[in-house]
Amino acid sequence: MLTFDQLQQRFTEAFNLDEIPTNPVRLYDPIRYSLSQGGKRMRPLLVLMSCDLFSGDIDDAMNCAIAVEIFHNFTLLHDDIMDQSPIRRGIDTVYKKWNTSIAILSGDTMFALAYDYITRSRPAMLPLILPLFTQTAREVCEGQQLDMDYEEIDTVSIADYIEMIRLKTAVLPAACLKLGALFAGASHKDAELIYSFGQHIGLAFQLKDDLLDIYGDQVIFGKRTGNDILTNKKTWLYLKALEKADPDQKKQLLHYYSGKSFDAMEKIAKVTAIYNQLQINEAADALILEYYDKAMHDLDAINVPDASKEIVRDFALLLKARNL
Repeated sequence: MLTFDQLQQRFTEAFNLDEIPTNPVRLYDPIRYSLSQGGKRMRPLLVLMSCDLFSGDIDDAMNCAIAVEIFHNFTLLHDDIMDQSPIRRGIDTVYKKWNTSIAILSGDTMFALAYDYITRSRPAMLPLILPLFTQTAREVCEGQQLDMDYEEIDTVSIADYIEMIRLKTAVLPAACLKLGALFAGASHKDAELIYSFGQHIGLAFQLKDDLLDIYGDQVIFGKRTGNDILTNKKTWLYLKALEKADPDQKKQLLHYYSGKSFDAMEKIAKVTAIYNQLQINEAADALILEYYDKAMHDLDAINVPDASKEIVRDFALLLKARNL
């Protein structure tokens, strides 16, 4: 098994931004800007890690790994516009540095580039990987639409929210892991197990992201904290707080999420204070652990030697313990 650092190095060497066209400049410069910021490169590494887990040739899966990295960054470009997020990875988002129209068009081009890369995969693999990639792209968009819908309706259940983040966030890492397994010729059962592992880790990852949006250090987190409160996002934390709140706390929460104009710092402070009173951060940590445990159960059931699973287990533990 290759180490995490070795996989990362192999991907970095293969991911050549010089292959991206240069003209029109204001179309492709934002793409390079977005892709050159690095980030965790989690999703392409999941493709390679899973391929290696099942004893496949990671070079065979490399174009697919590049495709999912470009696709993921495309979603971030558009998400930042829809979420009105001015900072990503500690720097200006594309729509803030250029403008909204440029960010939309550059994102559309990244979507096309992602398909260009995935179709460079070995032809025999295309009937297996293209349907999964396309289904995942559609589901991510469905999740984003639900996310926006939930901003405008009052009755969102916790189950609704979990399904929304499954689509918006969890299906992509799950698909990355399954794509790697398919390149390695894993059994149908093992491919489904690694997909389930990815979904559970993805749910835990998004819940941790929601938690860090409120309780993270903005410098470490890389984007403005409290943004979910300011934009009236009905996250799990908010929905759980409504469920646990007494009448007065519930009235305050609904008041601050009413869409009226509030001082930003006051709104964040008041809502966070209610979360603290209700110990919402502790409840979120408990649910994150529950999904992590389900992921470990999936991993344990996969039919490869336990020693080969250590890098995947360590990676999941890293995500569980992250503070950014």
